Amino acid sequence: MFDDAGEIQHACPLHCGSPHPGGSTVTRLVVSRILRIAAVTAGLLAVWQIAVTVLAVPAYILPTPTRIAAALAAQPAFLAHNALITGTEIVLGLIVGAALGCATALAASLFPAAGRVMLPVMVASQALPVFAIAPLLVIWFGFGLASKIVMATLIIFFPVASAFLDGLRRTDPGLLDLATIAGASRFDTLRLIRLPSALPGLASGLRVAAAVAPIGAVVGEWVGASAGLGFVMLQANARMQTDTLFAALVLLAAMALIIRAGVDLFARRLTPWVSEAP
Repeated sequence: MFDDAGEIQHACPLHCGSPHPGGSTVTRLVVSRILRIAAVTAGLLAVWQIAVTVLAVPAYILPTPTRIAAALAAQPAFLAHNALITGTEIVLGLIVGAALGCATALAASLFPAAGRVMLPVMVASQALPVFAIAPLLVIWFGFGLASKIVMATLIIFFPVASAFLDGLRRTDPGLLDLATIAGASRFDTLRLIRLPSALPGLASGLRVAAAVAPIGAVVGEWVGASAGLGFVMLQANARMQTDTLFAALVLLAAMALIIRAGVDLFARRLTPWVSEAP
């Protein structure tokens, strides 16, 4: 915490010096987890295929996994193009929403009076149905990427801001007392103690945001768009092409998992001292 001159050092939690598992151990854990997920997914798909076939469910109500795979294989370029558009909206919305959330949490922490005003506004913004806001955003920002990015930003903003602000407010009082005794400035206290202590909370908020990020982009595409997976879903639903609709859902789910994995990796790098159960 202090060097020989009495200056305050980076406040790292007690786990900071704890040893990490070796690379081979991590690799085994990752491979084991992937195999478990693959086995469960294969089992569910098999049950789905058998149930639909035995019960003779019409394809326009519930297609079999093989029909969905055929729909994916039949128009790969078309689906990939729309998936890229939706993925761009999600990633940009995640970046902008996370940045605004972090900035808001920092401002509310540094200026408590402003925080007391901002927090009710943040909570009230989450009470508004996204379907009520989406048409307005399309009118204000047009049918392009902007309205979808804004919608994703609005959904992502709150979990990041709320989790980060909660982490900033829950800093160990003992560390704050040590900073005061050492004569640390307000900025140094924030940079060296409050921020590192709040990073696990920020990591949790980012993980939640990554899971809900696709909602904003897809809802925006449902309201008004000429491309994207949400647009594909609407067109397929209107034409009763349920297999294509499910194919778009599969791609959306795959993108969500990839983005979630990327955010999880970033969160682990952000808080390397935090030990997590495999």
